[in-house]
Amino acid sequence: MTSTHETPEPDRHAHGHTHSHGPAAPVSQHLRKVIAAVLIPFATAVVVGLALLWPGGAPAHERTGVGFDRQTEQGTVVRVERVDCKDVNAAQVPPTGDTTTPEGREAVNAQQGKCAKATVEVTTGKDRGRRFVEVVQPDSPRQLDQGQGVVVAYAPDAPRDLQYSVTDVDRRMPVAILAGIFALAVVAVGRMRGVMALIALAASFVVLTVFILPAILQGSNPLVVAVVGASAIMLMALYLCHGLTARTSVAVLGTLISLLLIGLLGSAFIGWASLTGNTDDYTGLIHGLYPNIDMSGLLLAGVIIGSLGVLDDVTVTQTSAVWELHQADPKMGPRALYRAGIRIGRDHIASVVNTLVLAYAGAALPLLLLFSIAESSVGTVANSELVAQEIVRTLVGSIGLVASVPVTTALAALVVSADRPGAGTGPGPAAAAAPAGRGGRGGRGRRRKQ
Repeated sequence: MTSTHETPEPDRHAHGHTHSHGPAAPVSQHLRKVIAAVLIPFATAVVVGLALLWPGGAPAHERTGVGFDRQTEQGTVVRVERVDCKDVNAAQVPPTGDTTTPEGREAVNAQQGKCAKATVEVTTGKDRGRRFVEVVQPDSPRQLDQGQGVVVAYAPDAPRDLQYSVTDVDRRMPVAILAGIFALAVVAVGRMRGVMALIALAASFVVLTVFILPAILQGSNPLVVAVVGASAIMLMALYLCHGLTARTSVAVLGTLISLLLIGLLGSAFIGWASLTGNTDDYTGLIHGLYPNIDMSGLLLAGVIIGSLGVLDDVTVTQTSAVWELHQADPKMGPRALYRAGIRIGRDHIASVVNTLVLAYAGAALPLLLLFSIAESSVGTVANSELVAQEIVRTLVGSIGLVASVPVTTALAALVVSADRPGAGTGPGPAAAAAPAGRGGRGGRGRRRKQ
């Protein structure tokens, strides 16, 4: 009786030890065939969609000179002088002399203050070496310093003295250094997984800039383009980062189902709420340049793509949790695995939804401040299209995230519990013998204690 009671205990310890130092045991050949039968047609459909919708580059157009649609070059501030604003006509008091308005007060302050008269040299383009003067008022949020790199806009139809103007500062160096620090941190902590994550990030960026954006500009349906592009990103990111395994395939299936739910809900509620997607200067400029673009469809495409990154995290985590639970106790059935996995998922849901809501709130913080200054009611704020758009985006994405937890957990529990010892590929005779040997030693140890 003693030996029969002791044998399973060392085997379980040996199994846990093997898992902690190596990959999970593969599922059976039958299950791999079932998963492949689902994923291969899906991957084929994505490739066909990419081929049919491939844009071949963004369409050409004549620059309007408005907003981002301007020809720009690089420049450097070579000299900065302080002069009286009234000497350079930087501002004028309103003809009525009314200084009770914000505009009138700003004009008076500008006349009484010191302006910066910056000499800027163009460093790129056909006019390299050409210099022009930029006057910066004292209350301007962006001040110029000598030696500072700037971005200058070029207006070829303007008078020669007014063809160039400073539009922004050159931030490429700090952004590049920060990106380098990020890459080093990812590789240092994640090692090979970190390298693969960076490769997946680069691939996602390529799909976004080479396929999704040009295809939308070419007039393709934004929703179809977003679904195809997001699916391609999902397949590359998950399999590059987590390997071509059954575990990753289950996460892919869970992500796909959740994306379909987000697409359906988004389409229904964007239409019901009459959201046009044309809410600011940038979307207005896009609609003016490319009137054939479906702006509400573009909004829905943004919801799908924006939700994808968090969905990947949730589905991979839930799948891994179920796999780990099965490794710890192979006797757990699908119901027990699901109940244990969903308990982990509830904590994940709380943190992820809060993260998503705060991310959108942080992005819209200046807008919310404006509504607060105007003392608008919550109902008035929520009813405005600019805010309602973000509310719908947040809630639709959050519903998809919440749904992904039980869906992925159920899929993972069914797949991993359907595997049976001897049903397919296993660790092999040598690996099977190793736990038995450890079990024998463990059993002797327990007998010595007794």
